[in-house]
Amino acid sequence: MPFNYDLDFDKIDFREQPELYRVGRGEQGVLLVEPYKSEILPHWRFKTPDIARESSEKIYEMFLDYKEKKDFVGMDMARKFLQMGYTRARRYTNYKGGRKYDEDGKVKKRLNDPVKAESAAIFMEKWKQARTDQEYLEMKKEHQRKYG
Repeated sequence: MPFNYDLDFDKIDFREQPELYRVGRGEQGVLLVEPYKSEILPHWRFKTPDIARESSEKIYEMFLDYKEKKDFVGMDMARKFLQMGYTRARRYTNYKGGRKYDEDGKVKKRLNDPVKAESAAIFMEKWKQARTDQEYLEMKKEHQRKYG
């Protein structure tokens, strides 16, 4: 079932109402679903490999804390932030300032920033750990079976 963007995200506490949460595709809803967005976002950084390492380790630690509490929505949101760390760092690897298009809407020349590439690889490692976690996969399947 697709992510539902029609919900009133300003009023819903998804910890209290996990039945309203839909996994969706990729990073959908990563900056909408509370209280998880407010818990995870302050730790999400990727400017340098050291910052990316600290950030990805903290977010993965949060993933494990949510797992311990059997909080699937929290686990999935942490997984989405790890994925977004990878995708955003890759965007900055390829395009200075993270902007793919110029003022005229044309694709800019692709670059290769090795520092941002290393940051992306660091996030990729933690993202893979989260998305292949057996308990996470079981909880995801159960959540989708129950709620869509």
